[in-house]
Amino acid sequence: MATAPAPNDPDALHLPGILSTEQLYRSADYLVHAQEPDGAIPWFPGGHADVWDHVECAMALTVTGLLVPEHAEAARRAYRWLSTSRHPNGGWPAKFRQGSPVTGLREANHAAYPAVGVFHHLLTTGDTAFAEELWPTVESGLEFVLALRGDHGEILWARDEDGSPGDHALLTVCSSVHHALRCGASLGARLGRERPEWDAAADRLAVLINDREELFADRSRFSMDWFYPILGGAVRGDDAKARLADHWDTFVVPGLGVRCVSDQPWVTAAESSELVLTLTAMGETDTAVRILREVQHLRDPDDGVYWTGYQFAEQVRWPVERSTWTTAAVVLAVDALTRTTPGSRVFLHSWDTESVVV
Repeated sequence: MATAPAPNDPDALHLPGILSTEQLYRSADYLVHAQEPDGAIPWFPGGHADVWDHVECAMALTVTGLLVPEHAEAARRAYRWLSTSRHPNGGWPAKFRQGSPVTGLREANHAAYPAVGVFHHLLTTGDTAFAEELWPTVESGLEFVLALRGDHGEILWARDEDGSPGDHALLTVCSSVHHALRCGASLGARLGRERPEWDAAADRLAVLINDREELFADRSRFSMDWFYPILGGAVRGDDAKARLADHWDTFVVPGLGVRCVSDQPWVTAAESSELVLTLTAMGETDTAVRILREVQHLRDPDDGVYWTGYQFAEQVRWPVERSTWTTAAVVLAVDALTRTTPGSRVFLHSWDTESVVV
């Protein structure tokens, strides 16, 4: 791989022979087009929104916003929407439609992920004032999450409409929460708002993810349960390599990408891009580039937007939608591979150093 470019060089956001800078910025235009007047970014124009995928889109727009002011403003509007859409008792409703919540269920990973997004924005833009503005939103989200801790320190997956906690924890959710707690603690430290208890909670989650996987409900058919412990930064080094090797052939379809679930002939661009992020954090950049190249069959040549997935037994795109967060995941994967922005270190778990996880 070529030497990493100077941080915040927007023209460096490309992979020769795979995606050009112009193609990536054109892809990100779709996220702006889908954004609603209140700032929410739904799954597709006119569709529903959820906070986790909304934040993924905001991060992608922050990256492309280095070159396109319209994208930068859309990212800020997206983050400000988080402040105005919170549930009065903490967290966010799991689903919104045209600005209104359609459920009282509040999921832990949704509440945690703004910490990753706001920290990513600060690293990318250096805008401390904006991070200060969003700090109460980050803090509220993480405190909601920590109130869902179970007996061992695991995070129960959600709080129901009546306020009762869920009855189980999920490995992918806890891996994402681990990532968010690390980002939130680092964000707080940079703003002079130390939160050592967040790091302590992340430490406990890392132990459980590595040593007590039986505590989590079995979702092993999902590829996210396979790689998210690594993507979330809880599993590292030789353990990470062994984890990927154990189920590589189960989930990776040569020439097509990564399955969403092990028992269906269905690859998705988002899971493929998130595996790219995982591999990049491990230093496996050649394999990461290959996976990203192979999933380009899901790119719509007309406007650069990505279809969600491909059912390869029937040889059809399925579902017939072009999800915003799928395009966002591709942008973030390229940013990590090229180290174009300092925000990419959020996914490399290297925001205090230039190194990557190995």
